[in-house]
Amino acid sequence: ELGKRAPRWIRDNEVTMCMKCKEPFNALTRRRHHCRACGHVVCWKCSDYKAHLEYDGNKLNKVCKDCYHVIIGCTDSEEKKRKGILEIESAEVSGNSVICSFLQYMEKSKPWQKAWCVIPKQEALVLYMYGAPQDVKALATIPLLGYTVDDTPKSADLPHSFKLTQSKSVHSFAADNEELKQKWLKVIHLAVKGETPECQNELQVN
Repeated sequence: ELGKRAPRWIRDNEVTMCMKCKEPFNALTRRRHHCRACGHVVCWKCSDYKAHLEYDGNKLNKVCKDCYHVIIGCTDSEEKKRKGILEIESAEVSGNSVICSFLQYMEKSKPWQKAWCVIPKQEALVLYMYGAPQDVKALATIPLLGYTVDDTPKSADLPHSFKLTQSKSVHSFAADNEELKQKWLKVIHLAVKGETPECQNELQVN
């Protein structure tokens, strides 16, 4: 289908990094471009290819490196490199997750920042954090097993907050409302004990 029909464009605000080379966007050096074949948001380096697209009357259009290779029928051995743990695409894990949503996040004394948080079904004991829902690389992962959960809010400004601590590691989170906070805590309380929602369901059935 590539090039035969117009793609769904990923919105600029859904990503914080190039969806191909994973370099972060910033105002000066990395402007956002759209691949006209797949609709992904890419940097100028990764959009520096052109191919004839059937849906646009076979006109030459800017495309990303991956689509260029597919459309002209050439394979790139580089793409076969094994993905690292952080290089699992957000959309990939969010679509098959135990829970995912935006949460405010703070580590140590750094300022609070918004993060797209996901606990995937395949790794229900690991919390992945992305800058945005369509990012192709996680900013960080937290293996939840063994953490202590503190769900008493410390700040009136963030009443729906909770904290994960393990020795010197402290991660603070805040949800937009109490309902969302309780959904996260339900999953995290299981994960820190090495259990998954499926395990819990089996126990209840038994």
